Amino acid sequence: MQAWFAQHPVISYLLILVLIIFVYNKVFRAQQKLPLWKEAILYLLMALGSFLLLIFQIDKLPIIQCLLVAVALMLMVRIRYFVEGRQKKKDGANPASGDKSA
Repeated sequence: MQAWFAQHPVISYLLILVLIIFVYNKVFRAQQKLPLWKEAILYLLMALGSFLLLIFQIDKLPIIQCLLVAVALMLMVRIRYFVEGRQKKKDGANPASGDKSA
């Protein structure tokens, strides 16, 4: 897999950029929106950083694989929050289901 990514640098770069943007938007984005010029600078810096990570990827470091693991862990956390939210809704809807002595 490493060799394939090294032979296809454009696909590797785009994949790295998409994964970095996804991780940023899901984990590090502030609650309030930034001004447009700050957003543009931020994405430009992410594009430059992706180029640096592409160099590391071509030099046989598993950058794409590590980003995929980060995205998988983020997905697992979102599933856990979803399940916990459903559990709390279920417990909140039936608060006296286990208390039949009254």
